[in-house]
Amino acid sequence: MALFSLTRDLSPVDALARLQQEVERVFERPGWGLDGGLSGRGGYPPVNVFGDGDGLVLRVEVPGFTAENLDIEARGRTLSIRGKREPQLPANASEHRRERWSGEFSRSFSLPEDVDAEKVEATYRAGVLTVRLPKAESHKPRAIRVVAK
Repeated sequence: MALFSLTRDLSPVDALARLQQEVERVFERPGWGLDGGLSGRGGYPPVNVFGDGDGLVLRVEVPGFTAENLDIEARGRTLSIRGKREPQLPANASEHRRERWSGEFSRSFSLPEDVDAEKVEATYRAGVLTVRLPKAESHKPRAIRVVAK
């Protein structure tokens, strides 16, 4: 059953946002300091998802990574993003405090049916990974010419 068939009056992006809000509401616990919702605030790395008319765009904040340390895979209707950042200390350094996260992460996102997974593109600039998920041509609106007879 498709996620988006549950909310017929909403666009796929709005339906996903509404579902995430409901999941966050269910798991919300005052005083935790972290959001318990799936892919909600507190997830790493932080991700913004929006539609731009041609499809979906994910903006992922991953400062301190290199493009070579980021892996993206589209399999079926799932997009997975993985990365690894090593601690950056000089050879003779002794660590007194660590606030920057290092290690591995993995995030996965369900894709709507109208995304063409074969044409996904990714760019990395200034610590932000941008993943473009274009709509399949068959799902884009097309103008139909009216012929007078």
